[in-house]
Amino acid sequence: MKIRIGHLSTFYHTAILLMARGDGAAAVGADIDWRLFGTGPEIVNAFENGELDLAYIGLPPAIIGIARGVGIVCVAGGHMEGTVMAGRTRWKGFPELRGPETILRQFAGRKIGVPGKGSIHDVILRENLATAGLEQDVRVVNYPWADQVTEAMARGEIEAAFGTPALGVAIRHFAGGKLLMPASMLWPGNPSYGIVAGREFLHKHPETIRRFLFLHEEAEAMLRNDPRGASRMIAKETGVVDEAFVLETLRVSPRYCAQLTEGYIGSTLRFIGPLKRLGFITRDVSADEIFDLSVIKEVHPEKDHYGEGIREE
Repeated sequence: MKIRIGHLSTFYHTAILLMARGDGAAAVGADIDWRLFGTGPEIVNAFENGELDLAYIGLPPAIIGIARGVGIVCVAGGHMEGTVMAGRTRWKGFPELRGPETILRQFAGRKIGVPGKGSIHDVILRENLATAGLEQDVRVVNYPWADQVTEAMARGEIEAAFGTPALGVAIRHFAGGKLLMPASMLWPGNPSYGIVAGREFLHKHPETIRRFLFLHEEAEAMLRNDPRGASRMIAKETGVVDEAFVLETLRVSPRYCAQLTEGYIGSTLRFIGPLKRLGFITRDVSADEIFDLSVIKEVHPEKDHYGEGIREE
């Protein structure tokens, strides 16, 4: 049996760590076909075309797919608060300026870069611009890959960016920028990513998913309890960043767990209104359409670990 798993280049997702460990197939009892995608919306399209069984994805793109009839459901969490704002050093950020609206007003008449339209980062950016009354004053530029956002900043095409903690750290190291807003400020408790399954695959192979989620939470535990060891393995697997870069990224938003908590689910449902207002969906989508907690309750019956952070030596 083969299980097709979609993932992003985001290296604090457990996909990269599991690939580095190389023990997934034996633990899951199936060959794993890891498939790399640039954005969450591309992953939803792959599900729609019958090309995936499981995937790592931000919840807004999943909701957009569910609303249009794609047969997917979120079966586990992974990380909370995974969107930050970074920009050039000349701009003021937190704590110099105290809130998103104040910080964003600096960028009237400017461009802000963000990964693909409909991604969680894109939706959070657009909702914050709407709240600040800046939808018509700030130009949002979408890029197919997060790396292209960093490159655009380095070339001077954009003044700021919304994206993952890794993007924020990359802009600081490679594009002469700095973090302007921490992850906790933009959308508290937001569901940075979760594990999404094809509904038919879940129905036919619940044991395979159960085994994978055990593996997923083991990797989450390593991120929390041995971040240096995890960073070393991730850096070696990616071959493009070093251990220190990965560890710095893990520290930006250290909220890792596989559990689906009431807070995680509630924060996800808060996206329904913005997604409708922005025209990504045309109807309400219920929690039962988005989540299936049957397997994760068995895999992770204990209290969640999102608030524990990562162990520092």
